[in-house]
Amino acid sequence: MNFTFLLGQALTNGIIIGLLYLLIAIGFTLVFGVMRIANFAHGEFYMLGAFAALVCVTQYGMPFLVAVLVAFVLALAFGWGVEVFILKSFRGDELNGLIATLGLAMILQNGALMLFGPDPQSMPAPAEGVIALGEIIMPVSRLYVVVFSALVLAALYLFLMHTRSGRALRAVVQDMEIATAQGIRSHIVYPLGFGLGVGLAAIAGALMAPVFSVSPFIGGAPLFKAFIVVVLGGLGSIPGAALASLLLGLAESLGSTFFSGSTADMMIFALVIVMLIFRPTGLLGKAE
Repeated sequence: MNFTFLLGQALTNGIIIGLLYLLIAIGFTLVFGVMRIANFAHGEFYMLGAFAALVCVTQYGMPFLVAVLVAFVLALAFGWGVEVFILKSFRGDELNGLIATLGLAMILQNGALMLFGPDPQSMPAPAEGVIALGEIIMPVSRLYVVVFSALVLAALYLFLMHTRSGRALRAVVQDMEIATAQGIRSHIVYPLGFGLGVGLAAIAGALMAPVFSVSPFIGGAPLFKAFIVVVLGGLGSIPGAALASLLLGLAESLGSTFFSGSTADMMIFALVIVMLIFRPTGLLGKAE
């Protein structure tokens, strides 16, 4: 294999990984920006999205993309209920809110363990075959991930920029006190922000279900990557999360291709440390 082929393949894989990290990280950023709570259960909603898609496809015979949408709707509704009945008491309380979401993560993980068992489960690929773009080879199932992720991100952009509810969410993320003074109704914005955030994590989990195996323990790595993206991009910065997700995906793919997985992790941690030293607010975060 020549260098050009490896580079092109690594860049392609990096973009795919970055898009998935972006879905997870924007959801995490939305929850933090609206509620000022670091959602430790975010990875478990990724896991629930993967299981929801798996059940819809294998037991109910739904088309893959329909299963992804079902996973999103279920996570949105469940997240809305969790915010209203559990997290409402912790709005703005960072420490106790963090502890509450950590407890929620344990409940969801052990609940999935009882329902589905500890063994990894496989989901059939949504499509067979590969696509050749010059020397770059991409499985058709990965193309599903790219196209659907891009469509979801475009829909999210339109929602945030051109709808009343989206503008209310952005206002709360940017300045909660001013938004409240302007009459934005917190009893709608808070559950909407949490539900939408965990719904994006569920979409990422559903999209990755055919690529990796599904088990109750798959939520840890996505949560960890969401933290890295938020640190790199800046707390509460959605554009920063977008930029950091793509950079993280490319760094991880290039490092794994030309070095090793452990070397890639070392490079990522070094990047995070350098960022914390020289720009603690992140790439596009706001200085206090």
